[in-house]
Amino acid sequence: MATVILDALKKTFGDAIVATSSDFGDEVAEVKRDKLLEIATFLRDDPAMACDLPCYCTAIDYQGIQRIEVTPTTGMAIPSVAAQPDDDEPRFAMVYEVRSLRHRHRIRLKVRLPEDNPSVPSLAGVWAAMDWLERETFDMYGIQFDGHPDQRRIFMYDEFVGHPLRKDYPKEKRQPLVRREWTDE
Repeated sequence: MATVILDALKKTFGDAIVATSSDFGDEVAEVKRDKLLEIATFLRDDPAMACDLPCYCTAIDYQGIQRIEVTPTTGMAIPSVAAQPDDDEPRFAMVYEVRSLRHRHRIRLKVRLPEDNPSVPSLAGVWAAMDWLERETFDMYGIQFDGHPDQRRIFMYDEFVGHPLRKDYPKEKRQPLVRREWTDE
C-alpha cells in the first residue's frame, strides 16, 4: 500500500535511500544519516505523503545478534555462516515510524549508526511529539540527537550510569544511591 512512499523517496532522494523493503504491508526505507532531516521534512510537507503522525522512534542494538537466513525451498531458519555482524557494520540503528492520517499509509525509516558516533539529527522540529520519544531513546540507548531542544534523561535519574537497554549493560549492575530533599532520611 505504501510502496508509493518508497517510490517517491527513491525518486526524490536517490542515493540517500540506502535500501528499501516491503514485507507484509510494512514498508521500510533505510536512509543516510545526513539526509534524515530532509527526508522527514519531505514526508511531512509533501501533499502526496502528508505524514502527520509520528508513531514512535527507538533504537536497535545489533551487538551479539545472529543473522538468520531462511531457505526458500524448506522455509527453515538456520544461522548463517557469518553469525556475528561484521566489524565494519554499524552497531546501532534508529527506527522511526510515521503515518499519514489522510492517506492511511505508513513508513518506517531506519538509520544505521556506528558505535563510536551514535548520533542523528533531532526530528523534534519536524514533529513536536518526537521530543519525548527521542528523550526516551537517549535515556535507554544513549543515542544523541543533534539539535534536540531538551535532551536529558526522562526515565532514569541524572546520576544513573549507563544506558540500560544496550546489550552490553550488565543486568546485575548496581547504581549509586541518591538522596533527594523530599525523601525520608
